[in-house]
Amino acid sequence: MFVHLVLIRLKTGITRADPRVPAWEAKFAALKHECAGIVRFECGWNVTDRPIAYDFGIDMAFATHADLVAYGPHPAHQEVVALLREIAEWVICDYEAPDA
Repeated sequence: MFVHLVLIRLKTGITRADPRVPAWEAKFAALKHECAGIVRFECGWNVTDRPIAYDFGIDMAFATHADLVAYGPHPAHQEVVALLREIAEWVICDYEAPDA
């Protein structure tokens, strides 16, 4: 299994009330139905108030390395990335994990 972690921080001046944020969320949620090989799709808004915390976390897993690699350039994913670029910055980590 291959894990794709993403931590997202909204840009200064952008809040969850900005209409672009729920628009991005809806497009992002649809990815689980549009991209092959996703075996885990978890995400959510941060629930703590710590200055080092990111605003939104994504924990996805793919069945194979090929599925993870194909996800990056997938047109639906790239549409989500383009929307996200307008409102946020992020970091990612992709790693191989033993199957649970």
